[in-house]
Amino acid sequence: TDGLDVLDLRAAKRLLLGFERRLRDNLEARMKHPDDPARFADSELALHAETDRLRLLAGAPELFPDLVPLGLASSLSSLLTHDNADLAAAAASLLADLTDSDDPSDLAGVQALADALVDANALDLLVHNLSRLSEADPDEAEAVHHSLAVLENLIDLRPHLADLVCDRTKVLRWLLARVKARDFEANKQYASEILAILLQNSPANQKRLGQMNGVDGLLQAVAMYKSRDPRTTDEEEMLENLFDCLCCVLMPLGNKERFVKAEGVELMIIIMKQKKSAYSSAIRTLDFAMTRFPPACERFVDVLGLKTAFAAFMGKIPVNKKNKNESYQEELEERIISLVASLFGGITKGSRRIRLLGKFVENECEKIDRLMELYIRYSDRVKAETERFESLDLDDLEMDDDERYNRKLEAGLYTLQLVALILGHIWHSGNTQMRTRIELLLRQNKLTKDDVKEILQEYHDNIGDLDGPEEKEKAQGRTKEIIAALS
Repeated sequence: TDGLDVLDLRAAKRLLLGFERRLRDNLEARMKHPDDPARFADSELALHAETDRLRLLAGAPELFPDLVPLGLASSLSSLLTHDNADLAAAAASLLADLTDSDDPSDLAGVQALADALVDANALDLLVHNLSRLSEADPDEAEAVHHSLAVLENLIDLRPHLADLVCDRTKVLRWLLARVKARDFEANKQYASEILAILLQNSPANQKRLGQMNGVDGLLQAVAMYKSRDPRTTDEEEMLENLFDCLCCVLMPLGNKERFVKAEGVELMIIIMKQKKSAYSSAIRTLDFAMTRFPPACERFVDVLGLKTAFAAFMGKIPVNKKNKNESYQEELEERIISLVASLFGGITKGSRRIRLLGKFVENECEKIDRLMELYIRYSDRVKAETERFESLDLDDLEMDDDERYNRKLEAGLYTLQLVALILGHIWHSGNTQMRTRIELLLRQNKLTKDDVKEILQEYHDNIGDLDGPEEKEKAQGRTKEIIAALS
């Protein structure tokens, strides 16, 4: 079979049976002579060679459904538990190859293998291997990398496994410990990537990580960069992954509390003040922490975050090689608008509210000027996009209202709504100096308060109930109040 480029089922079965025979021989030799490695060394070498030959199967995933009943998944899973770490490493490396598929036509075969691996307990065995391998040894470090690759491939093939693997194994604990290690290397980067994948769409995993002190752990991991930048693009990518993890973990309410308690708000402000490359990530994290969570907003004001946030709001953002491009600047602008809107949502009364509103009075209301500049820019953009898809061919207009609304949100309507909300909050405060300024700027731009109200009305009508019916009612009530004040 070695000479053939294409593997047929008969040849594949022969390969698999040859491998299983070597595996059996080796296990028997080990049981007979447990204390005499010389007596089973030969069978170990033979097994290693057979394992390498199985790599040929990676080119023929269409055969997997026929090979699974013959033990393909179960035999390889059992090899993961082999006492000889080299053989366990070879199994992980082989599985990484076999489960890696970019070609859609291979999907059914690879999924059949993935399902059989899960049934054969491969998830538990892979995670167990992570803790028994020592990364001080380069070969074992490589085996860790391959084990993570298999996990990634399996979750990619069957997304529901993200919850299952964290429920059944200690993988979250291992990954958390791995990203907290001080030194940067490839496996730390890979661990940060897998952690982000596991947290992405899984409220269960977000809560699990919070319960194992994961919020604090992630803060420790990013704190290493509060006064220095990553040295390489790989390290930069890892830091992005860590911030992605933080933002995901901040979805559940309980974790927002943990973030405030662990002084996450303070750390993010320090990162912003240091003007390092994590600047925009820190703003994004604060935005996640403060969304619908007043205690984080209050802490932010108490530790003097307003000055730092409004410098960014006014466009005074540090420029480095990474953020010269326009899309970065724009994303940052949208984040900071969202953050200011979260502050207004979370701080409704008392001296903190007065301090927040006071920011818009200082320097002759320059921040209101900035708000109006943003309002006009996003409003023009939404208008242009709306006109664009209304002028498209009628054939293309198979869009329902929801889809149209989503298109407008993507074009900048969401940010425009937030700017309108902030303007509405300022108006609602009743301060005559600020109201006069807003009216003057509206007139200069041939706009009226009705234009702002129209945007807020559309926002009000589309508030979803993702956070439950009570939250929806509260948000709609607040928006109504602002609309009424503008009348």
